[in-house]
Amino acid sequence: MGRAVILVDANNFYASCERVFDARLVGKPVVVLSNNDGCVIARSAESKQLGIAMGEPFFKVRDLIQAHGVIVRSSNYELYGDMSARLMDILEQFSPDLEVYSIDEAFLEVEAGSAAALESLGREIRERVRRQTGLPVSVGIAGTKTLAKVANHLAKKSSRASGVLNLVDSPHLDLALERTPVDEVWGVGRRQAVKLRAYGILTARGLREADDDWIRRKMTVVGLRTVHELRGIRCLELGRSHAHQHSLVVSRSFGNVVWTFDDLREAVAYFTARGAEKLRKRRLAAGALTVFVRVGRNARPTGQPSGGAETADLGTATDSTVELMTVAQKLLPKLYQEGIGYRKAGIMLTGLSPADTLSRRLWDAADYEQQRQLMSRIDAINHRHGRDTITCGLFKDSAAWRPRIDQRSNRFTTHWKEIMQVR
Repeated sequence: MGRAVILVDANNFYASCERVFDARLVGKPVVVLSNNDGCVIARSAESKQLGIAMGEPFFKVRDLIQAHGVIVRSSNYELYGDMSARLMDILEQFSPDLEVYSIDEAFLEVEAGSAAALESLGREIRERVRRQTGLPVSVGIAGTKTLAKVANHLAKKSSRASGVLNLVDSPHLDLALERTPVDEVWGVGRRQAVKLRAYGILTARGLREADDDWIRRKMTVVGLRTVHELRGIRCLELGRSHAHQHSLVVSRSFGNVVWTFDDLREAVAYFTARGAEKLRKRRLAAGALTVFVRVGRNARPTGQPSGGAETADLGTATDSTVELMTVAQKLLPKLYQEGIGYRKAGIMLTGLSPADTLSRRLWDAADYEQQRQLMSRIDAINHRHGRDTITCGLFKDSAAWRPRIDQRSNRFTTHWKEIMQVR
């Protein structure tokens, strides 16, 4: 029977993470807000039923939220990231062929076996994730990634499927494709969906049965791959969890407009340290660093640019927090102007390459190796005891650049001081 693709997707991930540690939220409408509590970025099923839209500015739905007793949480990315890592660790126990597609979604590849065995495996995955993390997941199983997406989409909506749907050699495949709107097909963009509907192609089944030459003309070879995937012809192979990146950005809007150089320097230093941590986690090194700032709309004189950026070639690729921070702090004075209010800053690391392929340094090899060992030990301590247990620099909790998180839950899994207490 060959190999099957399994797509595991956590349901309403951010809201579900909040519910794991606060049972009072179960069955209640919950929304999670973006940085600085600006927009709705996650909703429980109950909140969706109230008509709260994704990306809606918080102030626009405040009255609706208060009228229906919707529970609001500030984004808690550290908790969500740790819960995601735990989810992926569990999934890797079922197959070494794992592609982490997003923070709450991953593809696995397994030996197909019988239809009953595949469904049983899907239910075992779902139960183990629930038992070990508390997260509800949906499982879609099929012969291709695109069909697994279809299966997962229907598994979430169908009460009969109970969270697991297997379309491998299924007599219900045509019905599943017929019930999937064309704009829900993975790989079909919004504009393409409008074009397809104009030609009478309304469902995934209609797309599957479209003429190849017509699809190639209207959707190019990329669209043709999607059609072939719907026919069970595998065109998209599983990638790896951390495919090689070309750039990495760490940026954030400030909780308040920043006016002083010291506050701006502190923010850039913090973002640089976070970027270096991400490099090391992904086993990458950067060849260039860019620092950028954005000015507040009402915090600059007329005609003043809305922002700026400065870039430095690092000469030798590095993942050292010390080296990257030194460069960032040299670039920042070129961007700062007194009397200007800054609303956002960030760093971008480019020219990325695998850290284990770097050439040995001629002049400072011993110092660099010592720095890397130090960074490795700091990363290990922070991983065990919580982010920022040890930092390269002092960062005030009350700093103006810190985002507003007035309604954030505790970081239960990564900070000892915020661990759940049972009284």
